[in-house]
Amino acid sequence: MSSLPLYPKPPETHLVGIANLASEAEHVDSGHKVEFFSLPVRSILNRCVSRRNLPFTWTINPYRGCEFACKYCYARYTHEFMEIRDPNEFEHKIFVKDEAAWLLRRDLKKVRKGEEIAIGTATDPYQPAERRHCVTRSILEELARHAGLEIGIVTKSNLVLRDIDVLMQVAERNTIGVHITVTTLNVDLARITEPRAPRPDLRLDAVRRLNEAGIHAGVICAPVLPGITDKPRDLEALVKAANEANAVNIFANPLFLKPCSRAIFLPFIKERFPDLVPRYEQMYGERDFGSQTYRKHLNALMSKFKKKYGIGSPGPRGPIREYTPAKVSEQLALF
Repeated sequence: MSSLPLYPKPPETHLVGIANLASEAEHVDSGHKVEFFSLPVRSILNRCVSRRNLPFTWTINPYRGCEFACKYCYARYTHEFMEIRDPNEFEHKIFVKDEAAWLLRRDLKKVRKGEEIAIGTATDPYQPAERRHCVTRSILEELARHAGLEIGIVTKSNLVLRDIDVLMQVAERNTIGVHITVTTLNVDLARITEPRAPRPDLRLDAVRRLNEAGIHAGVICAPVLPGITDKPRDLEALVKAANEANAVNIFANPLFLKPCSRAIFLPFIKERFPDLVPRYEQMYGERDFGSQTYRKHLNALMSKFKKKYGIGSPGPRGPIREYTPAKVSEQLALF
């Protein structure tokens, strides 16, 4: 392990908070165009302070940055907190949070009955770094020591199957659900929009196997990309596939464009889907969200297909439920 920091602080620079911690992060190892850094943090359990009426109280993100390199990812801005301004660095510099299980053990006393803990709201807890560093597994092992918690996990990775044993232990005394993000069944399309995420069929197989093991698992179709993944026949095929995987539910949200994701996504559209540039300019302009008309259209399509295939009907489900208030506009997955 190198003792060199990520970027030496000039004497006149006064970084504070997470930016200061990141400046002192130690290089751990490197992968394909990816560097990993050990990040000391003061807490692993963070209270959600969003004003968008999100359905969870607490968040856990075992990593900062994500190797999946999804072109639409809204979480790239989190690197800006560490004074890393290039949005591309989000997928090339991955920070591994130190002593996560110990920090969680210390802080779980803050959680009150009925307050949900969401794992993976900003970075994927089962990205490739987890194979090396096992931070997510250590967190689950700590949660298994407790009772009465409501826990939701969001991921794009079938690596979650590695932890079926500890997930079952958590489920013995807590409520836990997993939602796996699948934006398209088209493998070639997924490869260009989510370059280093597992194939869609592997994710759906994970949904099936989790449910077979008694872990409530559903599907998140988000973000839905206008003109790319929103064709009715494609959405119907995804709902049908989710039902065949015994998903407890499926829900969809349209694209959410923060400035940091706009800097990556719009040039991608211009390069790969140039005919759609005028549509995106009209739909989004300088706005983060598309129109309510489009959202209502998407919700109507999904409701129709879910009814047709009987998915999401009343019955057992995990704690990540289908939240439909109009102002819930942030995707609950790592995009």
